[in-house]
Parts: sequence; structure tokens; C-alpha cells
Amino acid sequence: MKYMLIMRATDEAIAKFADVDFGEMLDTMGRFNDELIRAGVLLAAEGLEDAAEGVVVDYSTEPPIVTDGPYGETKELFGGYWILNVASKEEAVEWAKRAPISGDGFKTEIRRVPTIDEFPQDNVWVQKERAWREETGQL
Repeated sequence: MKYMLIMRATDEAIAKFADVDFGEMLDTMGRFNDELIRAGVLLAAEGLEDAAEGVVVDYSTEPPIVTDGPYGETKELFGGYWILNVASKEEAVEWAKRAPISGDGFKTEIRRVPTIDEFPQDNVWVQKERAWREETGQL
């Protein structure tokens, strides 16, 4: 089963983290990612650019409205993620507990990523996506 571990933090936590040496942060995350790789569970992992560089597309109007970041109404920002292939949610939780993230205001949200096999296989769009995944080596 695939699970996404989503790194989240409050604005205050991110501000405190800004003082951490970037090389030290890379070493710490690199060691954890290497552990995930050696265990054979890491499928993907990425960090995200500062929220101030992003935009929000709000679909509550027609046409949708695009506004620049940062996201003033957001209590916590999504800072990066890991996608793991593990046997259970409990195993995903155990990996999340080992992540090199600590301090008030930091959290990891864990969400299962459904596979294409869980969708109706007679749906034309599911069939097209399956064909694309097979063509690109993703199945």
C-alpha cells in the first residue's frame, strides 16, 4: 500500500527552522531518506519552495481567481512529502515517527494513496490512465 507522509508546519515553526544550517538539514534529511531507500519503502520524496513563491487558484467563483502566496488564512503549510510503499498504515506511522522533524508546530499527516486498481475498471478514463501508466512504466 502506498502512503503519503505530508510535512506540515505553522508559520512560527517555519520561522524557527529558517535559522537551521541548510547543509545540516540536508545531511539529516539525507540520512533519513537513505534509511527509507535501504528499507525499500521510498517511492518519492520532495520538499516545496517557500509558500510566498506559490499561488492559490480559488474555484469559489467563475472564472477561478488566482492569488499570490503566502496563504494568510492557512494555519499550517504543506512543506514537502514522502510517498512510501509499506504493508500498513501502522508501518507508515512508524516511519513518520522516525522522521527528523521535531519541535512545536511541526506535524506529519499520513494519507493512503489509492491505486488505479481500486477504481471501476470498465470506466473509459480509468482505462486510458491505465494505458498511459503502462506506456510510461508506472504499472
